[in-house]
Amino acid sequence: MDYRTLGNTGVRVSTHCLGTMMFGPWGNDDADECARIVRHAIDGGINFVDTADMYSEGRSEEIVGMALKGSIRDDVVLATKFHNPMGSGPNQRGNSRLWIMRAVEDSLRRLGTDHIDLYQVHRPEGETAVEETLSALNDLQHQGKIRYFGSSTFPGWQLVEAGWVAERRGLSGFRTEQPPYSIFVRHIEHDVLPVAQRLGMGVLVWSPLARGWLTGRYRRDSFDDAAESRAARGKERGSYIAAQFDVSRPEIQRKLDLVETLSKVAADAGLPMAHMAVAFTLAHPAVTSAIVGPRTIEQLDDLLAGADVRLDTPTLDAIDEVVPPGTLVDENDRGFTPWWFEPAMRRRG
Repeated sequence: MDYRTLGNTGVRVSTHCLGTMMFGPWGNDDADECARIVRHAIDGGINFVDTADMYSEGRSEEIVGMALKGSIRDDVVLATKFHNPMGSGPNQRGNSRLWIMRAVEDSLRRLGTDHIDLYQVHRPEGETAVEETLSALNDLQHQGKIRYFGSSTFPGWQLVEAGWVAERRGLSGFRTEQPPYSIFVRHIEHDVLPVAQRLGMGVLVWSPLARGWLTGRYRRDSFDDAAESRAARGKERGSYIAAQFDVSRPEIQRKLDLVETLSKVAADAGLPMAHMAVAFTLAHPAVTSAIVGPRTIEQLDDLLAGADVRLDTPTLDAIDEVVPPGTLVDENDRGFTPWWFEPAMRRRG
């Protein structure tokens, strides 16, 4: 396992970050097995663990807290996120000071810790001024409840805005960004990754396997059964999960074609497709760590086996030929729907 510095924080983190979205009813509801996955990951050299309050409605955080109980907690950089609804109330969500101050206490309780190493805004929103969010996060940092804070799935212009506001107001700014990035999801190469580099931000990318597409599991001759299983596990997370496997959509047909071609690229490189896919994200100089989210220990072992894979120039060039830089194969993989795309935001009344 290699380690890289998380932006300009001086903190060294593993190039593979353990993602825990699959801990709990969304994936694996066996808390003891999930705890073993965490400890197995640490034994394998991973020192970076990422979760979120919304994952299985808080259950993922509880499982992670249980797994890290005791001195093992000091061995990891623990990251979690806030923003998404955690109740029916109108203020039990979002990026406001009111919610942040409550959400952090809830996460600390579920995680069983007195501080969070990296506290991330799970998504941007248009209703809250970024100064409001940054000011609240600065206060939490001064109180010792969080060590660093970052963003997730923010467009490049909002990272620039946040940096400008922080400088103008004398506040600490986002130290990390967590965007979606994979061979199928390369739009962040246009702006997010160059901006992160310029601002000295660490980058931990989510879904480097493109929701499982780049494992090679979803192929034309075995697509129906595999897709049905994935969609069934994701039904609680909304209709967009079903859209990821709807063969009537042209984007899904294109993915099926691309997987066939990429499987040949991986074979020529002598690599399993999953190892090639994760290594692809780590080849970008802006990327610090790739989040991998195993549901079982067997899946984790497979991913750890590829932790030292680094792609050579011919392989990276071959991938670029198949999926050119900056490409977003499916708009549903952007990670959120920008509010400025809504008709009310782009049409005069």
